[in-house]
Amino acid sequence: MSAPLSPEKMSPLELRATAGLAGVYGLRMFGLFIILPVFAFYAEDLPGSSNYMLVGIALGAYGLTQAILQIPFGWLSDRIGRKPVIYIGLLLFALGSFIAAGANDIYMVIIGRIIQGAGAISAAVMALAADLTREEHRTKAMAIIGMTIGTTFAVSLIVAPILNQWIGVSGIFAMTGVLALLAMLVVHKIIPNPLISRFHSDTEASPGSFRRVLSNPQLLRLDYGIFALHATLMALWLVVPLSLREAGLAAEDHWQMYLPVLVLSMILIIPAIIYAEKKAKLKQVFIAAVALLLVGQGLFAFTFDSIWGTAVAMLVFFTAFNLLEASLPSLISKIAPVDAKGTAIGVYSSTQFLGAFVGATAGGYLIGNHGNTALYAFCGLLLLIWLIFAATMKAPAAVRSKMYHVPEMDDVKANLLSKELAALTGVNEASVLAEDRVAYLKVEMKGFDEESVIRLIKGESTDGVSQ
Repeated sequence: MSAPLSPEKMSPLELRATAGLAGVYGLRMFGLFIILPVFAFYAEDLPGSSNYMLVGIALGAYGLTQAILQIPFGWLSDRIGRKPVIYIGLLLFALGSFIAAGANDIYMVIIGRIIQGAGAISAAVMALAADLTREEHRTKAMAIIGMTIGTTFAVSLIVAPILNQWIGVSGIFAMTGVLALLAMLVVHKIIPNPLISRFHSDTEASPGSFRRVLSNPQLLRLDYGIFALHATLMALWLVVPLSLREAGLAAEDHWQMYLPVLVLSMILIIPAIIYAEKKAKLKQVFIAAVALLLVGQGLFAFTFDSIWGTAVAMLVFFTAFNLLEASLPSLISKIAPVDAKGTAIGVYSSTQFLGAFVGATAGGYLIGNHGNTALYAFCGLLLLIWLIFAATMKAPAAVRSKMYHVPEMDDVKANLLSKELAALTGVNEASVLAEDRVAYLKVEMKGFDEESVIRLIKGESTDGVSQ
């Protein structure tokens, strides 16, 4: 007879599933990110790239199909299974990569990038992670998978200039296609098959929750924020690598700037994150980060002819960027309705990818028709609007999300238990879903009595007497 699972620690199966899914997610994002620092150089000699708007479309095209298909792919995984959808997505990504690798003009690169983005497996990966982890470890698993985005982004910026020198952008596209195929082996060999696959409202979008999410002004502010953040990022990749080269830093040496800038920026955000969470100053730190991002973006416009000046601009920009990338998902979790968190995250993620497409496309058009100054002005306007939205947002409550498995019950008892849980000290919001046998709680960072919650779920009164 096997030993019971510890509620404090993830089981070996949960660890294996989380690590495997983080690897698959990371490999795919690596394939999307790795061409960002080198694509502007590659496009210079590509037939059709004299129209710079097409260069922008090629850079950001993946974002459009990703934004459109991400949520539907999650729904499809509810019908045909998580792994089949992930296999389909990885095959599409590999196909798009190989098409881009063999492209002889900008139009074929655009087609390849569109197909890459069509492999929208993010929602299916998160749903499979939810299937394979217990409620008490769900947030931890999602955080580990989410961390791969930042790590992958940093690694891709550092290795891209080196790989570009060795195998070129066509070779990089081919390599990402091979990695996608290898990721399919990881899914098949390493990631377990779930015993039960069902809908999870904390990780998946629900059609019935869209109205609440899309009518919430605080969530819409955050959605605009991630849109502006990634629109600005993609637009800047059209000019910053070229500016560095013109300032005298050879393209193959750009990693020598990216590496220290990214490492230092990640170190700098640690005190800010700790201060924001410990002192409940999330709004203040958030506003400061948006303002810093605006300053960093502006510095690029004035330091484009200086290596050291651009280095300072990059440090300011990426310190703010990394802080906002870490803060925005936390804000979504704190603000979203407790039983519609998955829908809020789905809308947020789709808006992020839409921002990447719009930023790259608009950036390409502005550079081609009005010059770099117009691009910097466009990015500055996006961020200025965001700063206004951030300054006028409501300060989020100092809360965190918790999940608990509940016994089988009907909807009437679930509604009653929801009200009883919400009435406990330190619980701001509670929702019990009878069908999922899960209780979702939003609890205060201080003053939360978890023992009372557990006793109530077990059918005991909060003083320990059975009800």
